[in-house]
This record gives sequence, C-alpha cells and structure tokens, in this order.
Amino acid sequence: MDATDSKIVLITGASSGIGAATARRLAADGHHVVLGARRLDRLKRLADEIRTAGGRCDHHDLDVTSLDGMSAFVEAAHERHGRIDVLVNNAGVMALSTLEARRIDEWNQMIDVNLRGTLHGIAAAHPLMLAQGSGHIVNVASTAAHRVDPTAAVYCATKYAVWALSEGLRQESRDVRVTVVSPGFTESELTHRGGAPEAQAAARAAAEQLAIPASAIADAIAYAITRPPGVDVNELIIRPTAQN
Repeated sequence: MDATDSKIVLITGASSGIGAATARRLAADGHHVVLGARRLDRLKRLADEIRTAGGRCDHHDLDVTSLDGMSAFVEAAHERHGRIDVLVNNAGVMALSTLEARRIDEWNQMIDVNLRGTLHGIAAAHPLMLAQGSGHIVNVASTAAHRVDPTAAVYCATKYAVWALSEGLRQESRDVRVTVVSPGFTESELTHRGGAPEAQAAARAAAEQLAIPASAIADAIAYAITRPPGVDVNELIIRPTAQN
C-alpha cells in the first residue's frame, strides 16, 4: 500500500471477534490501527501479534460507555497522528432473554454499550473529522437490525437504533462517509456472556452450525473504507448463506 493510502483507523471492542479480526486485516493491509477495549491483557497480546507481523498499532484501555473515556481515546489518537481517518464502532454485547424475565441490568448494559457507546464514538470523532474535511465512521449493527426474534427484543432494539443513527448521520454528512455493517451469525464471544442460559445456549448452537469467520466481516469493512473519494458504501449485510 502506498503511504498516501494508509489510514489511521480506530477500532472499539478490538480484543476479540470482529474487532480483533478487523484489526488484523487492516494492519496487514498497511493501515495504522488504534485499538480500544476493556480487556487490556488480550488487547496487548493482539497488539504484539500485529507488530510482530510488521503492522503498525497503538492500543488503549477503553470503556465505550464512558464519554470521557471515548473522548480521551479519540483525542489521544488525533494528537499522536494528526488526523483520524476511520472510526469503527464495533463494541457490543448480546444478552438474550425474554422480556418477561425482566433482566433489567442486562437491558441497560446493551443500551449502554451498543447504543450509547456508538453515540459516544460519533460525538468524539465526528467533530474532528468535520474539521479536517474528511473521515469515515463505520458502525457495526447486526442482521438483528432488520428482524426481531424471541429473546432478542432489547438486543434488536439497540441494533435497529444503530442502523437509524447511521442513516441519520449519513444524511447529515457531506465530507464524512458513513457505513453500517450488519453481520449475521459470526464467530464471536457474544453468546458466552450474560443472558438467560437457555436462550444463550440456543444461540450458541445455531452459531456453531452457521457462523462465518469474523474475518468475513473484516473483509467487508476493508472494502468499504478503501473506496475512492466520493464513493460511500452506506450499508453492508453479511450473513451465512444458510441463515434464513
């Protein structure tokens, strides 16, 4: 990659799954990736792996539910590199359960991470991108932004909201490109934490049968951010061929 094509790319939720796969892919393509996540031990291992392979990488502790934390993450990257070309709002949680179960703390966690975290990323990065006259915000939603399933009402609601935010930001933007990526069943750790045990187990079983590798989503993000100036890939839905 020519040095003039290399981008400064910030990725949230980068310690596993789609975030980690995107970091590996974009670093291998010659971009400088700035990784944020809460699990610093895993984040450091990933950063070391990327550097050993010849990639360029920074990593920082990041809790997307904190606006101050997100602002510090973005501002540190901007101060160090002088610009921010891409923000991938990837951090997410999925705690499946029926509404009747009233797992309210988990509802709030999904709202805070999936929706509020995306808003915090936009609030921190968008003004800097406007000031520099260019930028690209990639929001990771889900096929759950396009359908609702039992036990997934709150998760779907947050992902519908991410889709709506992305579309609204796109319509408001001229200099900043906006892409929403909606993965179907993808290899990740989403089904391993929280939620009602039976609902999470059913989701894990389906994922084991259907899931595509996280690298497939990383490939889509790599495609979107490397389109020529003036070309904005607004929406990508990537699902296994066997997923209904």
